[in-house]
Amino acid sequence: MNAQSLSDKELIGKYIRGDHNSFEVLINRHQNRIYAYILMITKNRELADDLFQDTFIKVIRTIKAGSYNEEGKFLQWVMRIAHNLIIDHFRKSNRIPVIDNSKNENFNIFDTINVMDKSVEEQMITDQIHKDVRKLIELLPDEQREVLYMRHYAEMSFKDIADVTNVSINTALGRMRYALINLRKLIEEKNIILTT
Repeated sequence: MNAQSLSDKELIGKYIRGDHNSFEVLINRHQNRIYAYILMITKNRELADDLFQDTFIKVIRTIKAGSYNEEGKFLQWVMRIAHNLIIDHFRKSNRIPVIDNSKNENFNIFDTINVMDKSVEEQMITDQIHKDVRKLIELLPDEQREVLYMRHYAEMSFKDIADVTNVSINTALGRMRYALINLRKLIEEKNIILTT
């Protein structure tokens, strides 16, 4: 059977039994979402690289120690580890991540959307809309921005978001609601047109 078609649980089982290629498949399957989340919070590629690496070192150690409890939620578990490592980093350095659009120009929450072939003009308009929305998202409070990214980029459920951020589901839902309300207000205030 092709390793790509195995579930996360099956890949972890194979890794525990000594098949290191299965863990590589697991990393390749989830690395983009996890790395994008870390980069979105830290706004620093070098730091994101380090924290991404630290996340998977902790994942490997936990699995090898037999401490991983399979609940069918490998991605959410890894995101929680990454989230905690980010918090630890900022606590140790005594600072909170600063919103700086200039460092985050390459990150695009909408990269996961499949776009049909468009004319050059349509593509330019779409790119501008995405850029405008990214700038608006960066203006949101940290908690709202984080929930919005987890929900729409990492495609996490509100229950998983609540678990990762250590809040109730109602709080996660509330943060998402306020994020959307605030985005609408910002769109109106800045008179931004979000259609092609």
